[in-house]
Amino acid sequence: MPQRILVTGATGTVGRHVMAQLLETGVEVRALTREPVDLPPAVEGVRGDLSVPDSLDAAFDGVEAVFLVWPFASAEGLEMVLKVMAERVVYLSSAAVRDHERRAEQLIGRSVPQWTILRPHAFAANALRWAEQIRGGGVVREPYGQAAMSLVHERDIAAVAVRALTQDGHAGSVYELTGPHSLTQAEQVRVIGEVIGHPVRWEETSPEDARRQMLARGWPAEAVDSILSAQAEMTRGPAPVTATVEEVTATAARTFRSWAAEHAHAFEPLVRDE
Repeated sequence: MPQRILVTGATGTVGRHVMAQLLETGVEVRALTREPVDLPPAVEGVRGDLSVPDSLDAAFDGVEAVFLVWPFASAEGLEMVLKVMAERVVYLSSAAVRDHERRAEQLIGRSVPQWTILRPHAFAANALRWAEQIRGGGVVREPYGQAAMSLVHERDIAAVAVRALTQDGHAGSVYELTGPHSLTQAEQVRVIGEVIGHPVRWEETSPEDARRQMLARGWPAEAVDSILSAQAEMTRGPAPVTATVEEVTATAARTFRSWAAEHAHAFEPLVRDE
C-alpha cells in the first residue's frame, strides 16, 4: 500500500471525502492547495497550482499515489504535470466524458504506469442547488422534471477512489459509478420533502425561461445550452444503473434518500407549518 498519497481538489465535493477516508486507512495524506485552507490536523497541506507545473515539486516529492481532479475545461498543461506525477493516479473524470476529460484520460493512460479512471454519473450533491427554493416555499421551479438520473453519493465515489489508491488490482480500470436507483428530478424533490417532513413539489417551467434565468446569473451560454440539452435527453427513460460501487467496495451504494437525510439541514423550511 502506498505510504504517502496526494489529494488534489481536497476541499471539493469528492476530494474532502477522499482525504477523510484515506486518513482512516492510516496512510500519510498530503493536500495540494492554491491558497491556505483549513485541513484536518493529520493532513499535510502543500501550496501549489496545477496550472503552474514548476510550483508542484514540493507537492509531488515522496508521493506514491495521486487523486487527481483536473479543474480546467481543457487538458492543456496536463501532460507537463504528468511528467512529475506519481506512478499511481486515480483520475476523477465523468460519465459524460467531455472532450477535455477524454483527452485527459488518454494522456494519463499513456503517461502513468498504474492509472484508474472514475466516471461518476450525476452527484447527489447537485440537489443542493434547490435548497434555497425548498427552504423558501417548498416548490422547485425548473424544466425537465422527468429527467432521470442515477445519482451517486460523493462518499461512494471517494470510497472507490480510496480502494484504487491503496489497493492493487485496479490499474487500467475505468469505473462507471452510479447510485442504486434511477430517479427523475421531480422524484428527487419529493424524496427531499419526505425526509424533511415538509412537502416539496415540482413546478414545471419552460426551458426558455430557465435559459434566460441562468444567463442572467452569469452562466456561459455554451454551458447553459449543454445542461438543458442533457436534461432533455434524460427524459427519454430511466438512467443506467451500475453495480460498480458495490463490486469495488463490497458495500452497497448509498441511496439518494440517505444522502438527503444527511443533508436535511440544508433544506429545512425557513418557516415551518404550525
